[in-house]
Formats: sequence, structure tokens, C-alpha cells
Amino acid sequence: MVVIRLARSGSKKRPFYNIVAADSRNRRDGRFIERIGYYNPVASGNEKGLVVNNERLAAWQQNGAQLSETVARLVKQASKAAA
Repeated sequence: MVVIRLARSGSKKRPFYNIVAADSRNRRDGRFIERIGYYNPVASGNEKGLVVNNERLAAWQQNGAQLSETVARLVKQASKAAA
């Protein structure tokens, strides 16, 4: 099953997450199919904290990909901010 989830990168105490479409059997930070966006929880000033490619997200969901709980919360938050 394909799942859309967060893959952590960045250094210690400075997390940065890529929003990726990956096979659910692969490791969290391992191989993924496509990068859909990113989430920077420590963004400050003019930096963007959350960027999601909604077209690719919708395409993956139409093909049966499931969102993780955290990604679902972030997508809902991003759509509310855009409106």
C-alpha cells in the first residue's frame, strides 16, 4: 500500500520533514516514490513552514494512497490557511 507520510531530515534539534509518497513497507526515512512537499516546524520570519503540491496529492489519493494522521492534519491546516 502507498502511504503519504513525513520523512525526517535536518540536523539534531532542527527538524525538517519531507512529505513523501512511499510504500508502507519501507522505512520512515528510506526509499520513497515521490516528494510531494515539505514541512518546516521551526520556520521563522519569511520562511514558509508548509508547502504541499495539491495536484500531486490529489493524484496519489485517487490512486488509493492513504494519508498518515499527521499529514492529514497538516493538509487540513494548509487548506484552511489558503482559504
